Amino acid sequence: MRSGGARLRRWVARARLSSLRTTFTVSFAAVAAAVTVLVGFLSYDAAARLVRVDQQTVFEGVVQDLLDEVRHSALTPADFATADADGGPRDELIRPSGTVVQVLGPDASVVDRGHPPLPVGADDKRTAAARPAGQLVEHRDVDVGDGMYRVATVSLGDGRGAVQIAQEFSDTEDLLRELQQRTVLLVGAVVIAAGLFGWWLARRITSRLVRLARAAEDVARTGRLGIQVPVAGYDEVARLGRSFDRMLGRLAQSEEDQRRLVQDAGHELRTPLTSLRTNISMLRRIDELPPAARGELVADLAQESRELTDLVNELVDLAAGQSDREPLQRVAVADIAEDAAVAARRRTGRAVTVRVSGDTVVDGRPGALQRALSNLVDNAAKFDRGGSEPIDIVVTGVGTPAGAGTGADAGPAVRVEVLDRGPGIAEEDLERVFDRFYRAPDARSLPGSGLGLSIVREVAAAHGGDPFARRREGGGSAIGFTVSGGGGGGGGGEG
Repeated sequence: MRSGGARLRRWVARARLSSLRTTFTVSFAAVAAAVTVLVGFLSYDAAARLVRVDQQTVFEGVVQDLLDEVRHSALTPADFATADADGGPRDELIRPSGTVVQVLGPDASVVDRGHPPLPVGADDKRTAAARPAGQLVEHRDVDVGDGMYRVATVSLGDGRGAVQIAQEFSDTEDLLRELQQRTVLLVGAVVIAAGLFGWWLARRITSRLVRLARAAEDVARTGRLGIQVPVAGYDEVARLGRSFDRMLGRLAQSEEDQRRLVQDAGHELRTPLTSLRTNISMLRRIDELPPAARGELVADLAQESRELTDLVNELVDLAAGQSDREPLQRVAVADIAEDAAVAARRRTGRAVTVRVSGDTVVDGRPGALQRALSNLVDNAAKFDRGGSEPIDIVVTGVGTPAGAGTGADAGPAVRVEVLDRGPGIAEEDLERVFDRFYRAPDARSLPGSGLGLSIVREVAAAHGGDPFARRREGGGSAIGFTVSGGGGGGGGGEG
């Protein structure tokens, strides 16, 4: 049943993509068809109009020439006879357009038959017997033999007869019909070609969408975020593919971070929980223990519960730092350092000084920066147990000399450094102090979870900076981080 549902979903997805491809194809073909039909119609109409008007103009010119000639000269039917060897009025009528000429006598009898013969109607007979010369009778769409003709009859005057001239237009209409058929065939061929090209173009356009959809379906079906997303080109589809690939990468990284956090947290929680369980089991026999052992057991329980509380709090802080939604705002890092110093003095009773140089205002998240600075100061107080010298917080703005080893020219907007005179950090541990749950061998006997400096690293990365740690001359450590001026891009630091 589940397999059938998966096949149905894949079929629906393919149908939607096919529908998109079909839409592209039909749209392209429809536009091409509309343009082709419009152009073909306008072209045919213009050509047909031009041919018909030209043919009509030629015929009207022939009729007008005949009218002028019979009105200015007393012509007889014999003047239009076919046997005139010297050419004559008949030849002048035939020569321009292949006009058919037929001559009628006084009684409307056919003196010289045309080829084909033209019909003689009552109007033509009255025209042949007319007294004035140049009287005109026109007939349109006359069926002569197998063709259609325009026929004009012109009187010669004084009852001498008339001349009929005719022009065939059916052959022109046949030509125009053939042109029309060819235009329709051409339009059909263009539409088919446009449809095929549209299908090819739609397939080319949607092929990347198909691959992208398949990748998304694979992610939804398998839950694997490491699927390679095919990306090619620089258009909107390529941008969508790159954005989707980056989104999958970030989700995969977030999933990996979450998995590591859970694994590391589970590993670190086992030790205090095991110790608590052992000590609690000893409470059942507390009456049997000597007073010194009872006090040691109670102190051990208190110590383990404090360490467990600190570990849980730092885990919560670290998880909150990964999904922090605190908005960016203009914040003075120097003010945050002052607040951290005040809180550290109250908690530890140690002397904490703040030194500020340069402009320390940046775009940042005050809560996260406060958490990172507090962790650095607490870390310094924990390892510098002698307390002979104050803990120094040095906040340096861009372009301001920060003294030896501060690296003011490294590029970040603000550099924060906490200095102490504790035992210092071994050279081999400098690269790992910011790893989660990492504790140097010399520090494993001290309270703590190994998460404080990893939180500093997360805050620095969220602000476009880097953490750093170094040994101080004369003993002690310098640990801090950089903050980018715009919340993006990394800053330099010593490590």
